[in-house]
Amino acid sequence: MDLLLPQAYLIGLVVLLGGAAVVVTRQILRVRRDESTLARLEGQGMERDAATLYELGSVQLRKRLYGQAVDTLKRALKQVDAEQSPGEARALIANAIGFGLAAQGNYKSAIRHYESALRAKPDYPVALNNFAYALEKQQKFEEACQAYRQSLALEPTNKTAQRRLKRLERSQ
Repeated sequence: MDLLLPQAYLIGLVVLLGGAAVVVTRQILRVRRDESTLARLEGQGMERDAATLYELGSVQLRKRLYGQAVDTLKRALKQVDAEQSPGEARALIANAIGFGLAAQGNYKSAIRHYESALRAKPDYPVALNNFAYALEKQQKFEEACQAYRQSLALEPTNKTAQRRLKRLERSQ
């Protein structure tokens, strides 16, 4: 009996350390993948298509290089317009630009880009969530609630929209 308690602690510690090692390893691999993607895409030169620019902008967003990401994504948006790509591509890029602007605290411009994304693809729950959040930050609470409700109409299991809407309704 006296030996079981230290063995249990040791086993628990090994399991805990193993779990932490898995989490850390996954994070390191994700960062390395982003770094190699960023290096590869930046090394391609200035002539890039919209998809490549979007991928580069997305990696820059993940690395929290928001200013660079917004610039890259704006170039991607110009390419999409020049290539006359489908509305979904425009919606993805406009939403990403809005995200980068919102991350920099520029909610007014972010809202314009989210609205552009929603004009291109009205049934885009991620853009609706982002739009509602930016409206919240601008203290336009009723409009934010409406956007969260629209998001939930499209995706009833959207946990973010459910949580944010509930929070807004309680505070009003």
